[in-house]
Amino acid sequence: MRIHIATDHAGLDLSHFLIEELTKQGHELIDHGPTSYDPLDDYPSFCINAGLAVVADQKAGVQALGIVLGGSGNGEQIAANKVEGVRAALVWNHSTAVLARQHNDANVIAVGARQHEQAEVLQLIEAFVAEPFSDDERHIRRIGKIGIYETTGQIL
Repeated sequence: MRIHIATDHAGLDLSHFLIEELTKQGHELIDHGPTSYDPLDDYPSFCINAGLAVVADQKAGVQALGIVLGGSGNGEQIAANKVEGVRAALVWNHSTAVLARQHNDANVIAVGARQHEQAEVLQLIEAFVAEPFSDDERHIRRIGKIGIYETTGQIL
């Protein structure tokens, strides 16, 4: 699986840890930044670039997901969700990681680096990556309605 990762200064150490651990598991990690610690960095560009890469890969038929990290994960999730085709889910426990994929076909996971220990974040991401979308008709219908609004502004 190709995994695009982005963060801000609060998640930089966690990002490096995840890149190392997920690469060991055979995933291809692409780091969208930042490249160095800057307490005044601006996460939106990093997270938007990761989201754009996930969507581009998926459109090209490449299995890809994204990870966005920050202190709480909230701003990073919001930024990633501005990319058409991204469904970023803020995850805080095993259940939300699984349901994000199973029910929402989320393609980006957002996690708060200051909210969890490194090992716990790795477990959340592993659960997210391993869980397939259910393909249940009701979930397909709901995701479709979100996509229609996203592209046309029409609410069904």
